[in-house]
Amino acid sequence: TFLQRAGRANHTVAGQPKARLFPLSRDELVECTALLDAVRRGELDRVAIPPKPLDVLAQQIVAEVAAREWSEDALFDAFTRAHSYATLTRDEYLAVVRMLGEGFSTRRGHRAAYLHRDAVNGVLRGRRGARLTAITSGGAIPDTADYDVVLEPAAQLVGTVNEDFAIESLAGDIFQLGNTSYRILRVEAGRLRVEDAHGQPPNIPFWLGEAPGRTDELSQAVSRLREDVVARLADASALGYLTRDLRLGASPAEQLVEYLAAARAALGTIPTQKTIVFERFFDESGGMQLVIHSPFGSRINRAWGLALRKRFCRKFNFELQAAATEDAIVLSLSTSHSFPLDEVARYLHSNSVRPLLIQAMLDAPMFAARWRWTATTSLALPRFRSGKKVPPQLQRMAAEDLLAAVFPDQLACGENLVGERELPDHPLVNQTVHDCLYEAMDIEGLERLLRAIESGQIRIEHRDLTEPSPLALEILSARPYAFLDDAPLEERRTRAVMSRRWLDEEAAAGLGRLDPDAIERVRAEAWPSAVNADELHDALLGLAFATEQEVARDDQWKHFLAALAEAKRVTRLTVRTPVTTAAATSETALWIAAERLPQFASVLPHAQHSPSIAAPAEFAARSWPAAEALIEIVRSRLEGLGPVTANALADSMALPVADVEAALAKLAAEGFAMRGSFTPGASQSEWCDRALLARIHRYTVKRLRQEIEPVSSQDFMRFLGRWQHVIPSERRQGPDALAAMITQLEGFEAPAAAWEAEILPARLDNYDFTWLDDLCLAGRAVWTRLTAPATVAARNAGPIRTTPVTLLPRRNLGLWNRAVPAPAEPSPVSARAQRVVEHLKHHGACFFDEIVEATGMLRTQVEDALAELVVLGLVHSDSFAGLRALLTPSDRRKPLTKGKRRRRTALFGIEDAGRWALVRRPAPRLAATGALYEPEHEIVEHIADTLLRRYGVVFWRLLEREAAWLPPWRELLRVLRRLEARGEIRGGRFVAGITGEQFALPEAVGLMREMRRAPPSPAWISLSAA
Repeated sequence: TFLQRAGRANHTVAGQPKARLFPLSRDELVECTALLDAVRRGELDRVAIPPKPLDVLAQQIVAEVAAREWSEDALFDAFTRAHSYATLTRDEYLAVVRMLGEGFSTRRGHRAAYLHRDAVNGVLRGRRGARLTAITSGGAIPDTADYDVVLEPAAQLVGTVNEDFAIESLAGDIFQLGNTSYRILRVEAGRLRVEDAHGQPPNIPFWLGEAPGRTDELSQAVSRLREDVVARLADASALGYLTRDLRLGASPAEQLVEYLAAARAALGTIPTQKTIVFERFFDESGGMQLVIHSPFGSRINRAWGLALRKRFCRKFNFELQAAATEDAIVLSLSTSHSFPLDEVARYLHSNSVRPLLIQAMLDAPMFAARWRWTATTSLALPRFRSGKKVPPQLQRMAAEDLLAAVFPDQLACGENLVGERELPDHPLVNQTVHDCLYEAMDIEGLERLLRAIESGQIRIEHRDLTEPSPLALEILSARPYAFLDDAPLEERRTRAVMSRRWLDEEAAAGLGRLDPDAIERVRAEAWPSAVNADELHDALLGLAFATEQEVARDDQWKHFLAALAEAKRVTRLTVRTPVTTAAATSETALWIAAERLPQFASVLPHAQHSPSIAAPAEFAARSWPAAEALIEIVRSRLEGLGPVTANALADSMALPVADVEAALAKLAAEGFAMRGSFTPGASQSEWCDRALLARIHRYTVKRLRQEIEPVSSQDFMRFLGRWQHVIPSERRQGPDALAAMITQLEGFEAPAAAWEAEILPARLDNYDFTWLDDLCLAGRAVWTRLTAPATVAARNAGPIRTTPVTLLPRRNLGLWNRAVPAPAEPSPVSARAQRVVEHLKHHGACFFDEIVEATGMLRTQVEDALAELVVLGLVHSDSFAGLRALLTPSDRRKPLTKGKRRRRTALFGIEDAGRWALVRRPAPRLAATGALYEPEHEIVEHIADTLLRRYGVVFWRLLEREAAWLPPWRELLRVLRRLEARGEIRGGRFVAGITGEQFALPEAVGLMREMRRAPPSPAWISLSAA
């Protein structure tokens, strides 16, 4: 094509043809240089003639029979004398003849029957309309559904634009076509009417379609150029080779040499048709990108990518996003994918790839497009009807109806399909499949490639990198023409990849190495820190166990363990078993929590306990198979250790390595663990928690260095003041700001009197009591006590001002009620309070006066009863005025006055509280063993999200400021790590002097950086310490 286009330039008798190549990327620069090299060598592309196209055969049969009567045998002989149909079989020919004679039966009736077939005498005659259809709808060039561009007022056709561009355009838009800009007057069906825009700045139209594949000869030239340039890098002769032998300019030659040198430094080799490189790296979402560098052209890469995508779907039950270009394939992996990188080359086999690719191709957009082309070419779908061209959208609908009649499984509901879809033996289906396999893709080339990999003729290299190599950048930024799935551009996972715009050779060489400091940093963050016995108990639950060496690192742990052992909460396991390394002793001691005892009893049944303890009943009731128990133990160890070898894990438990490797393989299949060489200098393969490995990668590339640099405690308190709007300059205003404050503080228990005296006025300028009442009455907020008093004395106390009360968005009330552990027994109430409870239970929410009238008690007695129920967390009112009235002595209450007033006054009367209702709490759900269920995942995730909104940064020390009934840190930690893996929050070290893992919202990280740079403020801030 290049020589043909160049040869047409300056096409005059004395003219000399000239052509210019404009590469738009570095990969295109390599391809253009290889193209010039191939021209210099006198190489030409091979032109492949399509073998016996059945759709064209159908069209030609209709044209011939419409002109005159034909014998079936004579017509077959006539066609087989043509080169294209020399291999046409009699069965294939008769199948096409039967299709043209019988037509298709669709819901719109019988159609596309163009022949009268005399099967007795073997004669074919044309039906009425066959001649007209052959004349008006003939041709093998598929319709592209482009819109005609008509210049007004002359109604002159000046060109065409893509259908998608035309549909997205509006009247008044200006675009360029050729060297002229046009303004759109209106968009009609299949037509754009425009006028000359007289040179005004235009937009450039876009075209969507299937990208043509690079020829095999040009792909070989690209591979050869890569080899030639890289071979000359050692003696620095590559630049001279490009400028002298290939006549390349100095600037493009320098760019090409730097590009390939950086690629080789990053990958350790250069991908060619003799060496294929599998590259994998993390993206910003915690997922991974798998890039296969194979310069075999897009037809082979498209087939390879589709087949791999289908194999991943069947193996992991997850649909991948994928794309393929001339030189690479990308598969966007989620957090559920974990596998050794060297396995991917063995996922496909040359003997079984064809049926797998066919099933993958049926789901790809290419099949529907090529089916429409085949149906149009075979005249099954006429291009014209009643003298008018069939609109593209109607042609697509008719093609879908035809496909449903011929191949119903293709459009069937997936729930009704069992196993693979079976292809019907129909000429149009066979031709469409052939076109997809041999034109859009190259199935035979893929089979040759897989056979070469299986035989070792092609070498496979594997690289786990910290960020994309230079060669991966083009495929990561590929446009829709390269996509192998129907996910739009804005939803591509490759958009989560951040990379440097340019890498020199020295910088690229370090892409495959993880920073040892980053590894040690993550290990320190993942390892729990305990400052008392309860925290150490939680640490043992999270780690599964601690060895004697791990306990010896912290002198305090020995004292804590002694206290826990005395309380029968931990025990020391002793195992005597042969181990794998000479450094390990024959006796292994492990400290475990009592809750983990059933798991270790299954995994290490002969271990000795000191002291002898029993697991709590709710944990002892579950029976653990040894394999499942070992998986959970190994999972917990990986969460706290960082990169570790299977041998080290096995030695720490005195178990055979094979058992531990089996557990690690299960965790890898879940997507939890990953295997590789992570620690520099490690001689054995290591295993690591995927979330911790992702964090190591982020630290290594230093993308979050500033964000995770710890701030001092003073800066953190300044940050909290600004984050929670208690700094005077940051205070909010108005009722809507109050709703935002309640959302930030939801679930926080504070003394009832402190809310309107200290907490809300400190965050809102000119706080008005009526704002809170209006929010409550509108159903946007609610006040309540979530937990009953713990002591009898507190239960018998009156409506004290220190009663812990929570403000919540009403939509979340049910969730918080489920989060609070139910009391073991109902709180006892007085006789008067019981009468109020019974009335509300039978009559629902009631006003104060209704309660007084129904119970027959004095108003003060009803007030005392409601106050008692508020203290017990059993009732609440529609508005905050009810609690405000109970907290205010009767002689200080200000009833709402009659008459005109310029401003609403605060409501202190108990009558202004609205209705009073019982707090509805769900009954505690019990497991089969009688034990309470742990908090639901939804609840734990909501609480973690609430803590992040409240503080911006969350760490275990902050839980001391919260209610004691919140989920333990180990439960929150799992959710926070999951949010980090999804890219919603950041994990790291944000506040200095605080040990353990810390997590922060991205916007909080930026604000902390600002506070660290801001000078100290001399202003005093007064906060409630209640």
